[in-house]
Amino acid sequence: MLRRGQLAPEFALRDQDNQLVSLAELLSNGPLVLFFYPGDFTPLCTREACMLRDFHSELQQLGIRVVGISPDKPEKHDAFRTKHALPYTLLADPEKDIAYLYGAEGPMGIGIRRATYLIGQNGYIEDALVADLRISRHEAFVQKVIATAHAASPASA
Repeated sequence: MLRRGQLAPEFALRDQDNQLVSLAELLSNGPLVLFFYPGDFTPLCTREACMLRDFHSELQQLGIRVVGISPDKPEKHDAFRTKHALPYTLLADPEKDIAYLYGAEGPMGIGIRRATYLIGQNGYIEDALVADLRISRHEAFVQKVIATAHAASPASA
C-alpha cells in the first residue's frame, strides 16, 4: 500500500464509456478520492459505491473528484453506474496492474483489496486506508477528507 507523501503512480485506464482516462487528467482540476474495490454488483462493493455517491455532491463542491477502480470491464461499470445512479467515473483494471502499483492487490495476487486514497492535485498521496470488510472505515475516511477540506477552505477562515 502506498503511504502519505509518496507520489501516486501514473496510469491510463478505460472508463465506463470505454474512454481512456489518465491520472494526470483526473488531477487537472483538483484532488482525487481514488478507491479500489473488488467488483461491481457485490453487496459490500455496492454499499461502498452508494456511500460515495451519497457524499459525492459535497466532495464535488469542495473541488474533490471521486473515481473507483476494479477489475470489471467498462460495460459492467456502465451497468453498475446506471443501476445505482453513481455520478462518478469507474475505471477498468482487468489485469490488476494498477491495483498492484497501488498495493491494492489481494493476497498472493488473488482479488482486489478495498483501498481508498486521497491524492493531492500535485500527485502525492495525502492519506490512505485499506479496510477490506469495514465499509464504515471508508466512510469515516471520506468524512475526514470532507472535514479537512472544509477547515482548509478560505470560506472557513
